[in-house]
Amino acid sequence: MRLIDRWRPDTDIYNWAVGLRGELLTARRLSRLRGHGWFTLHAVQWVTGTDIDHLTIGPAGVFSINSKRHRGKTVWYGDRAITVNGTPTRHIAASQSEARRVSRTLSEHCGFDVPVRPVISVVHAGKLTVKSANPPVLVLAVDQLDRVLSGLTPTLSADQVSHIYGVARRAQIWSG
Repeated sequence: MRLIDRWRPDTDIYNWAVGLRGELLTARRLSRLRGHGWFTLHAVQWVTGTDIDHLTIGPAGVFSINSKRHRGKTVWYGDRAITVNGTPTRHIAASQSEARRVSRTLSEHCGFDVPVRPVISVVHAGKLTVKSANPPVLVLAVDQLDRVLSGLTPTLSADQVSHIYGVARRAQIWSG
């Protein structure tokens, strides 16, 4: 009976499983970019035990992607905030902070400035509304992720993409 209790909604294990499902769907969508000059790392571990859900590197730049699964809920994004069923979240601030940290780490180890754009992949929302002309965080439904990223203006050469990806693959850089 105690094991069953752990799978009830609003438990840590249940919430982890829901989040994992969102991450897997985002990963599947990002895999469509392979073979078009894009590379993605998943669950990049920081020494603190937290992780970067997805780190995608391609012609249009470097993207730190957080998966957020809000099944059947109304997600609204204005200039600086995301609400889920009207309740404010910290998704924007957390994504921006993560992107800054990733940028600092990659820049230090690559030897040149590596801007990182934060992205939130919204999975299974009942409705997603984005009301910002120039959002600081790119917020997309998971099924638009590959199309939007591949449609952005290229900013990196193939050599730069390869170098950044090679650096990002080294687990030891994330331990600092």
